[in-house]
Amino acid sequence: MEVLLEKNSPTLASLKVTLTKDDYQPKVDKSIKDYSKRVNLKGFRPGKVPSHVIQRMYGKSILVDEVNSLLSNAVSTYIRENKLQVVGDPIPNREKAEEANWDKPGNFEFSYDLGVATDFEVNLSEIPAVKRYTIETDENELTKTVDSLRERFADSIHPEVSELGDMVFGELKQESSEFTTRTAIPTKQVAEENQAKFIGLKKDDVVTFDIQNTFADQAAIAHVTGKKKEDIGELSGDFTLIVEDITRSAPAEVNQEFFDKVLGPGVADSEESFNEKVTEVIKGNYERETEALLRRDLETALLDSIQIELPGEFLKDWLERTNEGKFTREQIEEQFEDFQKSLKLSLIKNKIADSQGVKVEYPEILEFTKQMVRGQFGMYGDDDSMADTIDRVAAGYLADKERDNYSQIFNQVFDNKIIDIVRSQVSTDEQTIDVAGFEKLAKGEVA
Repeated sequence: MEVLLEKNSPTLASLKVTLTKDDYQPKVDKSIKDYSKRVNLKGFRPGKVPSHVIQRMYGKSILVDEVNSLLSNAVSTYIRENKLQVVGDPIPNREKAEEANWDKPGNFEFSYDLGVATDFEVNLSEIPAVKRYTIETDENELTKTVDSLRERFADSIHPEVSELGDMVFGELKQESSEFTTRTAIPTKQVAEENQAKFIGLKKDDVVTFDIQNTFADQAAIAHVTGKKKEDIGELSGDFTLIVEDITRSAPAEVNQEFFDKVLGPGVADSEESFNEKVTEVIKGNYERETEALLRRDLETALLDSIQIELPGEFLKDWLERTNEGKFTREQIEEQFEDFQKSLKLSLIKNKIADSQGVKVEYPEILEFTKQMVRGQFGMYGDDDSMADTIDRVAAGYLADKERDNYSQIFNQVFDNKIIDIVRSQVSTDEQTIDVAGFEKLAKGEVA
């Protein structure tokens, strides 16, 4: 067997594979013998079919299978051993393939078109410093967070008189159509010019309104009447609501019950300790956000600092061929820039992994999955009695082949290892920023 690489350009190459009879015939003969032992043919005892009969009936298909197997192994082995930066899949040259004479086999010559990335080096010490942000947390952030938590854990009260934002409950009627239902009207979904009708209401008050002109949108009409959106066009004219109750969402009181709802029973026993814990949560959340931004900026720095040329048209043709029916050429063109960035980043990370000897073992994958499951269980994930449950859920998650969860977690663990290496070798420019400025950065805006 002979495998020769011919570079046609910095990003395109041809791989020529020549097979002699000595390469494939022993494998063909072995397959024919195996067939003769397994196949059942009328007139022959099981396992006693002569080889020449198998040759006559199945010889060509066996030859094709064995040659294709040899070719596949030869191409992948050559690429791996010579560390070619192949992108996309090798494309068989149809003309060469059609020249093969399967009826009178001798030497076979096949050719594959390859798309390759240009050679590149990764020297992390030469990458410019990347900004790493620390978000300032102050009393204002604490106050906003506590206010938000009080709204989230709000209590329901029943005031005597309605205000904007209240929910007005009662019986909704239209005598002319004999329509009647019990409903709740959210005053915030009433159009601004009609809100006055629903403010200042008390129990047993009656309010009359035009069903089509009172609410902000058709979804609100459907909600109030209990009708499907496609049926509300049938409703018209004045409807009457007899008020039975008013509910208002009141921010939760800052007390022990509130502390326990937010943090868990007994975690905080005073407003001071509660604020300390909430501040820790705020800082933790900001830390995760700044880490996510740092990760994004490190990847951008890699792409900006390491120049890789890719075979653009080759890859577009390959994407169109492999995604036939799923994406049009126009869609591929639109998304190609993002695809190129992702591919270049993958090549860079793989080279870092190769130079640093990065490996991902199953225990690491399992532990990562356990941590993920613990996070889903929330505060209960730290309970020792939940350990067996977490182990079982994690193992089951990784075993789900239909969703290919194992590969997804493998890639996350691999990616984390690479980013850790990059972080350890690329210097950072530490900067402090306020929340508003950070939010602009995270959205890609100028701070």
